[in-house]
Amino acid sequence: QVQLVESGGGLVQAGGSLRLSCAASGSIFRFATMHWYRQAPGNQRDLVATIYSGGRTNYADSVKGRFTISRDNAKNTVYLQMNSLKPDDTAVYYCYGVGSWGQGTQVTVSS
Repeated sequence: QVQLVESGGGLVQAGGSLRLSCAASGSIFRFATMHWYRQAPGNQRDLVATIYSGGRTNYADSVKGRFTISRDNAKNTVYLQMNSLKPDDTAVYYCYGVGSWGQGTQVTVSS
């Protein structure tokens, strides 16, 4: 089973930036579609961004133009670069792929 470990969350002021990382175990990573989700308190877990094995990406409308998902297959890692952060982006961010979830990393954006 693939293990996913997120890092890079924290507290940032509105307008700031953070980069999340998700490190995956296993050689299957480079063939996998990978996703970032987020869940705010009291809300459902929502899809934020997707990256396919060939590099094509999709984004939720709420983050288009501000967030960028990327991957480094040599490092078995997927990234989420988050710019122009807003208080509404505050949530626990989860990496998902190959049937596995990471443990989540907290992102808090202060106004």
